[in-house]
Amino acid sequence: MDAVRLIVTSGRALAAGGEVPDILTEVWQVQALAQAIGSRLAVYGPPELRGEAIGLTELAGRGCGVLRTPELAPDELRAAQLTELGDARQALMRLGTLLGETGIALVGAACAADDEATYWQCMEAIDAADESRDRVLEMLRKLADRDADLPEREAG
Repeated sequence: MDAVRLIVTSGRALAAGGEVPDILTEVWQVQALAQAIGSRLAVYGPPELRGEAIGLTELAGRGCGVLRTPELAPDELRAAQLTELGDARQALMRLGTLLGETGIALVGAACAADDEATYWQCMEAIDAADESRDRVLEMLRKLADRDADLPEREAG
């Protein structure tokens, strides 16, 4: 499945909400998907994105690591369903939005947490989602810079 479809599916699942454990499962899914997209971009994406894509892979991996790994059937793991990136810009724009929504969902989960451990888990996951989003925004900036330079290179 292409990245945009998986991002949209993850966004819908995150928006459906539920109890704190359900939200944390969806956040884990989002971070795992961000990790897979970063990895794919690092290997197959535009060369100017490779460093940032590797950084996204690492940050999203940290985002998964601060959360308990949910018990998911193999067909429920969205990141494993990623078969193609499609348009890198579109995928990154949607992923950036999804990571922002993830941070908001985590704030709600932190406020609803029944115990201190879950609260701090949410706080660390907020940081990871925010840092992942920053990396995505940097990749979008690099794509915009590249596109702005294209007419100059073609004219020269």
